[in-house]
Amino acid sequence: MSNAAKGYGFGTFKGVFTPSILTIIGVVMYLRFGWMLGNVGIAASFAILTISTAITFLTGLSISALATNMRVKGGGAYFIISRSFGIEAGAAIGIPLFFSQAVAIAFYTAGFTAAFCDAMPFAANWDPRVVSLTTLCVLFAIAYFSADLALKAQYVIMAAIAASIVSLALGTAPDPASLKNAIPAEAIASDAASARFLAEHSLGFWPVFAVFFPAVTGILSGLGMSGDLKTPGRSIPLGTIAAVATGYIVYATVLLLLHRYSGGSPQMRGALIEDQMFLAKCARWTPAVVAGIWAACLSSAIGSLLAAPRVLQALSRDGAISKFFGRGSGPNDDPRIASLVSFAIAAAVVSIGGLNAIAGILTMFNLTVYCMLNLSAGLEELLGNPSWRPTFRVRASLPLLGATGCLAVMLMIDAGSTFVAIICIMAVFFAIKRRDIKARWGDMRLGLAMGIARMALGKLDSSSSRDSHNWRPILLVMSGAPLKRPELIGIAAAISQNRSLVTVASVIPTEAWNHEREASMRDAIGKYLTERDIGAQVKILPAANRYDGMRQLVEAYGWGAISPNTILLGRPQDDAVDPRFASLIRDLGLHRRNAIIAAADFSGEAPGAAGKPVIDIWWRGKQGNAPFMLALAWLMMRDDTWRIAHLRICHLAEKPGAIDEARKMLTSFAAEARIDAECVVMPRNEAEKPLETICRISAKTDVTFLGLRLPADGETDGAYAGYLNSTFAATAALPFSVYAIAAENVDFKAIFGA
Repeated sequence: MSNAAKGYGFGTFKGVFTPSILTIIGVVMYLRFGWMLGNVGIAASFAILTISTAITFLTGLSISALATNMRVKGGGAYFIISRSFGIEAGAAIGIPLFFSQAVAIAFYTAGFTAAFCDAMPFAANWDPRVVSLTTLCVLFAIAYFSADLALKAQYVIMAAIAASIVSLALGTAPDPASLKNAIPAEAIASDAASARFLAEHSLGFWPVFAVFFPAVTGILSGLGMSGDLKTPGRSIPLGTIAAVATGYIVYATVLLLLHRYSGGSPQMRGALIEDQMFLAKCARWTPAVVAGIWAACLSSAIGSLLAAPRVLQALSRDGAISKFFGRGSGPNDDPRIASLVSFAIAAAVVSIGGLNAIAGILTMFNLTVYCMLNLSAGLEELLGNPSWRPTFRVRASLPLLGATGCLAVMLMIDAGSTFVAIICIMAVFFAIKRRDIKARWGDMRLGLAMGIARMALGKLDSSSSRDSHNWRPILLVMSGAPLKRPELIGIAAAISQNRSLVTVASVIPTEAWNHEREASMRDAIGKYLTERDIGAQVKILPAANRYDGMRQLVEAYGWGAISPNTILLGRPQDDAVDPRFASLIRDLGLHRRNAIIAAADFSGEAPGAAGKPVIDIWWRGKQGNAPFMLALAWLMMRDDTWRIAHLRICHLAEKPGAIDEARKMLTSFAAEARIDAECVVMPRNEAEKPLETICRISAKTDVTFLGLRLPADGETDGAYAGYLNSTFAATAALPFSVYAIAAENVDFKAIFGA
C-alpha cells in the first residue's frame, strides 16, 4: 500500500479520547491502586498521582502544540520526534517506543489474567501464561483484521468501566475476614506490631511511583492512531487533554474511596498491599467491578495492539528498519505484518510474569519518550523559526519543565536504568546515523544549531579581550582556483584536526563568474574535502583579480567575533613577488590577521622517509612569531600523522658567548611549557648569511617554520616585496618551509604559560 493511504478517518472521541482514556483507566487503577495506598499512604499516593499527571499534562500540552504545527501522520510520537530532531533521533526514540507499546500489550494482558484467575475459582490453578496467551490471541485477531472493529468494541468496554466506578462509589468497607493480608497473623493482632511490619516491608515512594506511572501514559495510545485521524491537528489536542483531565478526576475519586473504605489502619493497609481484588470487594456489586477490571485490561491491551504496529510501520516507511515491516493491507492500510511482530514480542514478554517488573520497564521507556516530546516543543518555541506556527501555543518554559521533570523522575526511580536507557538510545542513534539515511523532510536541527551559534556569537562579542588560553587558529585558506594549491588544504587540515574553524576560499575573475560556475567550483572543493574527511566551509568570491578578492575576504568575511584570525597563503610561484602580494600582507597586519605562507608540495602526510619526521622552529624572538609558530607546530603534532615527529627549537646566537644563555633560556621555556623539544643553539657563522645557515642546518628537516616581519613604517610595497622575494629565494632549497607572521592582538607566549 502506498504512503498516501488515508486510513480510517477517525474523529476526536473515537480516535483519540477513547483509546487514551481506556488505556489510562486500566489495570493499574484496578489492581495496583490499593497496593500503592497500602505501601505509601494517602498523602504520598496523591503526590504520586499529581506528579505523574502533571508530567503527562505538560507532555499533552507539548503534543498539542506539535500536532497543530504539522500534519501528523502514522507513528504518533515517533513521527513528531523524527520531524523535529531528524530520522536518527526519531528512530532512537521510536524503536524503544515500539517495544514499550509491545511490552504494554503483555502488561495489560497479564493484568487481565491475574484478575480473571482471582475472580473465577475454577481458574485458580490454571497456568497464567496459558490464559494470557489465549487472551492475547483473541485480542490480536480483533485488532489484526480491523482497527475500526477494535475501537467500536471499546464503547462497550467504556460502559463496563463506568458501571464499575458507580458500583465502587456505592460500596462499603469489605469484611476483613474475606481479605488476604501481607501482615502475618501474629502481627495483625496489634496495631503497633502491624505498623512495625509495614515500616520494615513496605516499598518506598519511588519504587511505587515506577509501578504507577504507566497508568497515566495512555495518551501515547491515542497519539499512536495519528495516521488514522480525519483532522489530527484538532483531534490530538482536544482528545489528549480531555483524557488526561478525566483520568485525574477518576483516579482521585477512586483513591479517596479506597482510603475511606480501608480506614487507614495498619491491618487494612496490609490487606491493600496483598489483596489485589480489594477494590472489587468494596463495591456494591462485585461482578460489576470484576467486569470493569476485565474490560479495562482488555481495552488497554487493544489500544497498545493498535498503536505499536503503527509505530513500527512508520519506522519502516522512513527507512529506519526494513521496508518489509511497512507494508499495509486493505483499503485502510492496516499494518498487519507489524501487528504480527507486536504480537510475537507481547507473547514472549508474557512469560516474564509479575506486573511490577513489567511496569518498571514501561516507565523508563515512556518517560524517555515524554522527555523528547517535551524537548521538541520547548526548543521549537525557543527557536521561533518561521515554520513554527502552532495554533495551540504554549510557553517554552512549560515543555522544558516537563522534560526536566521526566529526566529527574527517571534518575530518582533508578539512575542505573536511566543511564542504560540513554546508552541504548545513543547506540540506536549512531547506528542509524552511520546508515546515512536521506530524510524526505526538514527538521529543527539546523535551527537549533543556528540558535546555539547565535548565543555563542553573543557571548564572544561581549568579551572585551582576547583569551590566550582558548586561542585556536580560525583559518581562511586562499587555495586559488579550485584545488590549484591543494597542499594548503593539507596544511590547514593538519593544523586544525577538525577542531578549528576552516574556510577554503577561491576567487573567480568577475568576467568569468556565473551561478553555474560558482556551484560547480563549490561542489568540486566540497567533494575534495569530504573524501579526505576535512571539516571546512567553502567560500567562492567573484573579484576583478585574485588580490582584490583576497583583500575583500580578509576585510569582510566572517560573522561577529567569528572571523578568520589566520590567513593561509601559498608562496608566490612567480619569479618575483608581486607588490600586490606585499600590499596584501601589509593589510593583514593592519587588520590584525596572522599570516601563514607555505611553500611545498604538501599532502598532509609526514614526509619523513627514514625514522621520525623532524620539525624545526627558528626562534629569533622578534614580533612574537616564535611562540605563534610553536603553537602551530604543536597543533600539527597532535594529529595522528605527525604525533611521532621530533620537534627542534633552533636559534642562531649573535655572539659565541651568548650560546649557553640562549640554550638555557630555550630549555627553560620548553620545560615550563611542557613541550618535548630539542633546543638547538648554533653560533652565527660570519662567513654565511643567517638564511644560508638556516638552510644548511634544516636541509633535511621535513618542516621548517620561519618568521617574517611586517612592513616597516614608510616602507613601500615594492621594497617590502623585495624583502619577501629575497627571503623566499634564499630559503627555496628547504624541503618544506612555512613562513609565519604573528599580527593578532594575542600574547602567544601566554598559551605556553610564559
